[in-house]
Amino acid sequence: MSAQILDGKALSQLRRVALAERVSKLLAKGTTPRLDVIVASQDPASIAYASMKRRWAEAAGMKGESYEVGPETSHNELLELVFRLNANTNIHGILLQHPLPPQLDELDALLHLGAEKDVDGITPQSLGRLVANMPGFRCATPLGIIHMLEHYGIDPTGKRAVVIGRSVIVGKPMALLLLQKNATVTIAHSKTENLAELCRTADILVAAVGRPELVKGDWIKPGAVVIDAGYNKVEGRKFDVGDVEFESASQVASWITPVPGGVGPMTVVTLLENTVDAAEKKA
Repeated sequence: MSAQILDGKALSQLRRVALAERVSKLLAKGTTPRLDVIVASQDPASIAYASMKRRWAEAAGMKGESYEVGPETSHNELLELVFRLNANTNIHGILLQHPLPPQLDELDALLHLGAEKDVDGITPQSLGRLVANMPGFRCATPLGIIHMLEHYGIDPTGKRAVVIGRSVIVGKPMALLLLQKNATVTIAHSKTENLAELCRTADILVAAVGRPELVKGDWIKPGAVVIDAGYNKVEGRKFDVGDVEFESASQVASWITPVPGGVGPMTVVTLLENTVDAAEKKA
């Protein structure tokens, strides 16, 4: 048995075409969707990721600016920037690229950002709306995964889902979105006892714990759908790896996401789609 690939790269390209069409209609009405990003100046990975988002946005006809914050940035300066972006009516989405420098209180900044421009869906207000099943922006990575499942005809209804990871960016919102799709969901993490045994019960397994190749092939129920939301740099390895050992897992699963080319591209396109949603509502 060899798993079929959940191709996030190909699907994101399809969605980018549809995104550009939506942007074109907004441009005709005089509205340019705009996403501004606050990013740590000394984090090359974050800067590269923010640059990719900006390139994809520009390719779709959107606009946006990046603002770098570093060790010299005070928390008050960060808040002043957030207030300024909030007040700019031409900006539809604001992204605080995690992680920010350690002297900055990321949670406090998110509280002041609020839900209206939180197109990444990670403020306490947005997460509360998700818990309450109220309208609002959903976290880009979990929502992108849901879009991927829908595209490939994978229905979570009645399925047992296990999510490894409890972050507010992926793990917790992923569990809630799967619950909304009528899956029976268990959240696990690095300290879960008998983790491998628990994973073997999953019809849908989402790995988002940040440990390279933690999930082995013998952790997976035959025929399960495996979503790898991990992205890890390993010294001596040419390519980044996920939280799942792809080679062994792909011999057991029915569907699997590769790293790279799976969840990552879907995260970026979903963030841009959320920004266009915000622009359409305002227009």
